[in-house]
Amino acid sequence: MTAPVVHVVGLGPAGADLLTAGTVALIGSVEARFLRTRRHPAASALAGVPSFDDRYERAERIEDVYRGIVEDLVAAAGDHGEVLYAVPGSPVVAEHTVELLLADGRVRTVVHPALSFLDLAWARLGVDPVELGVRVVDGHRFAVEAAGERGPLLVAQCDTRFVLSDVKLAVEEPPAAPVVVLQRLGLPDESVREVAWDDLDREVDPDHLTSLWVPELAAPVAGEVARFAALMDRLRADDPWKAGQTHESLKKYLLEEAHEVLEAIDAYEPETGEGADELTAELGDLLYQVVFHSAIGAEAGWFTLADVAAAIHDKLVARHPHLDGPDGGTAPDVEELVTAWEVAKRAEQGRDSAFDGIPAALPALARALKVARKAHALGLAASAPPDLTALAAAAAEDPTGDGRIGGLLGAVVEVALAAGVDPEDALRRSTLAAENRYRAAEHPPPPGE
Repeated sequence: MTAPVVHVVGLGPAGADLLTAGTVALIGSVEARFLRTRRHPAASALAGVPSFDDRYERAERIEDVYRGIVEDLVAAAGDHGEVLYAVPGSPVVAEHTVELLLADGRVRTVVHPALSFLDLAWARLGVDPVELGVRVVDGHRFAVEAAGERGPLLVAQCDTRFVLSDVKLAVEEPPAAPVVVLQRLGLPDESVREVAWDDLDREVDPDHLTSLWVPELAAPVAGEVARFAALMDRLRADDPWKAGQTHESLKKYLLEEAHEVLEAIDAYEPETGEGADELTAELGDLLYQVVFHSAIGAEAGWFTLADVAAAIHDKLVARHPHLDGPDGGTAPDVEELVTAWEVAKRAEQGRDSAFDGIPAALPALARALKVARKAHALGLAASAPPDLTALAAAAAEDPTGDGRIGGLLGAVVEVALAAGVDPEDALRRSTLAAENRYRAAEHPPPPGE
């Protein structure tokens, strides 16, 4: 059986006078016709033809609009054998529905050439896009698609102030020179003007025929993280298990991933790079948990991944006042820095005691280390480490006394702190080594091997 056909034509960049002869012929020959949107000057050439504008009004996400259009077109093609689908501009420029149709095996999609808004844009800007190596990106996906790009960029579909605001905020180092806003090219009221970067979402009244020319640009902030966050949003919408998770249900996974990172660090050899791929993967799994919690927070309207990043950024700046000091950012010595850190942390959190913020649920050795560190930072603990030999002898005389054993373990923590060793980590490593020895002894090799 032959698959039904979807003919995709472009309405060009402006009025019906820029339609190609082939498009006009197809409009007249195909009975079942559809418009992506009536919000285009050349839509008048298909008077009375149904559009998908209602899907834009009903859907909560733009991705739902695109997939819904494809489903409607596939169904119509199955009913009629062939349909015509008219999109603004050119079908091969910034048309996600066409990408989805081409990937859909239920229909045969035939894309017909059309004049693009790009042709008018290059003419108005007076640039050769091939010579300059121009990249065209979608304004709705700017943070992801422009990741790492330095320009020049032509940003299409800047159709709302929200899109312009997102574009503006995605750039860490805004261009000093004005950028060019192109609107309604090829129409009597076309506009091509320069606008300062900071004024993009204030001075521009965007519409569906608005684009942005950026000759030079610093790399957008954290493009890979933005791409990851966008994927997380899709997964929360499309995956029932992920959609059902809460902060509470994810707690066990967060703890598991943290421990797996510790294991990967143990196996990592910084001198040779052995184990780097495994550590990278485990850190990614841990980052996934942070992004997951941030996505849940964003859906509830309380915080976003950007808020999480801003919170730790601002906290670190507040706890390192030397960064903005007159000496150009020279850090104090380690002891002064630790003391300043504890004082700043106590002040910003409004706690009566520096020890209030130590989680009670921490493993005992890890909690003991935190208590000892704070005590030393505040000058509350003895500077010399305790005598482990005497404490061990006292504990041996009364091994059933929790106090003596606890005191010995606390002293071990003090010695570890003085030596710059994490006792939790050290015990985990030594336990693993002992386990490996016991496993080997459990199954010794046969005699003679």
